[in-house]
Amino acid sequence: MISGVILFPGAGTNANHHSLVAIENHLKQSQPKINVRRVDFAYRIAGKSFPDRAPVLIKTVQNAVLEATKDWGCTTNQIVIGGRSMGGRMCSMAITDTAQKLDVAALVCICYPLHPPKQPEKLRTEHLPRINVETMFISGTRDEFGTVDELKKATSIINAKVSHEFIDGARHDLKNRDDEVAELVTRWISAL
Repeated sequence: MISGVILFPGAGTNANHHSLVAIENHLKQSQPKINVRRVDFAYRIAGKSFPDRAPVLIKTVQNAVLEATKDWGCTTNQIVIGGRSMGGRMCSMAITDTAQKLDVAALVCICYPLHPPKQPEKLRTEHLPRINVETMFISGTRDEFGTVDELKKATSIINAKVSHEFIDGARHDLKNRDDEVAELVTRWISAL
């Protein structure tokens, strides 16, 4: 049984990003009730615009999950983690971290930044084969950080069930598609 969901923002936004708020609102209306927490990375709290290095970001994800287990009275494997772009990527790295692997219920990656725009040779996939939880990827069909085919191919190396949802015509920002994304996430989590 899922006790809660923890969501992390992309590099250029914070935990109050309208898409994360929409997901939280949809999840809070689901039955049974699911706890939701939106978490900022430390660099955003400090007012910096450029992200910390990956180990610092990963530690934020790990700490947020451990804190939620205390607050919600559950184990880590009753929590779904994920987020937008860099936030989802850091969650995927946190559950594959060899130093302190995080055991969670599932992972949701919205607009996974598979590679920098116009640099498809710089794939961010090294850790993907170590993902061992059910994972959902939601992206736009025109996402400049990874095409539909690139994302499907890259995620085929994950050793767990993978679901894909592609928002037709949307770019990396999934502009004006918040409710659609929130509905997809809520339906998927409710079925876990």
